[in-house]
Amino acid sequence: MGAMSVRNQSSEPYEGEGTSRAPEAVGPHRAGFACFVGRPNAGKSTLTNALVGQKVAITADQPQTTRHTVRGIVHRPDAQLILVDTPGLHKPRTLLGERLNDIVRTTWAEVDVIGFCLPANEKLGPGDRFIAKELASIKKTPKIAIVTKTDLVDSKTLAEQLIAIDQLGRELGFEWAEIVPVSAVADQQVGLLADLIVPLLPEGPALYPEGDLTDEPEQVMIAELIREAALEGVRDELPHSIAVVVEEMLPREDRPADRPLLDIHAFVYIERPSQKGIVIGPKGKRLKDVGIKSRKQIEALLGTPVFLDLHVKVAKDWQRDPRQLRKLGF
Repeated sequence: MGAMSVRNQSSEPYEGEGTSRAPEAVGPHRAGFACFVGRPNAGKSTLTNALVGQKVAITADQPQTTRHTVRGIVHRPDAQLILVDTPGLHKPRTLLGERLNDIVRTTWAEVDVIGFCLPANEKLGPGDRFIAKELASIKKTPKIAIVTKTDLVDSKTLAEQLIAIDQLGRELGFEWAEIVPVSAVADQQVGLLADLIVPLLPEGPALYPEGDLTDEPEQVMIAELIREAALEGVRDELPHSIAVVVEEMLPREDRPADRPLLDIHAFVYIERPSQKGIVIGPKGKRLKDVGIKSRKQIEALLGTPVFLDLHVKVAKDWQRDPRQLRKLGF
């Protein structure tokens, strides 16, 4: 076996944690796009959030939670890294599934770097090979293997995973630009990962103003927060039958300037009438909890008090209906 390049903190001359340790800008400024790919629950969204330093991508232990291309923006003196979070690539069963896969392939062809997230605590499986095979067909884009969730395994298991990932690339006829173990939760090597991605970006000025963390429209981010709260506790029953649309956001009239209130009206769409009771819960308790939880997160995101009005609606078999998919933003 040839030399394998694995980046570990110990070999680096600095203590790099999180994204706070930005190096002094030396040489040209770089700016570009990277996307994280991997099986559902491989840690893509958590990693995006750790790099950006704020919650911008929906995180959940359920396939198909990320549907929109949520971009997180990492600002550094030497570079601007724009993270594109694509839906997971999977074998499609519905029209929605096919559309999601098209989005994935288009995104991969357009970014400057692809990070393939592989959890340290799960052996490589058919899903990983399926994605790696697709990656092998995208010749020009540098590919970094990111071994996530390293806080969950011992060093022997991690070493075995690193070797398996190195071999996977060789089998498919390509070489990883880097293989990096990280833990977004324990904030280990997250800064190092950014340092390794930056040199692979093209030279150029920043593409977004300093201070921007995402270019997602606020309404989409709000819908995602509501959706995440609505999925909690009912994942087994309705894994991805829930879509959320924010119908309107209006500042409440007749409020003093120092006490603004934003009215948000949103619909939680499900596929069948029988699912309505599950989302609403006994005496409306679940829906109320969803409202309380997501309202707190929306207020944190927008920095203003919010009145959240939630209604549950049935959109029959929306995942298979092109007209409804368009209406729900897909």
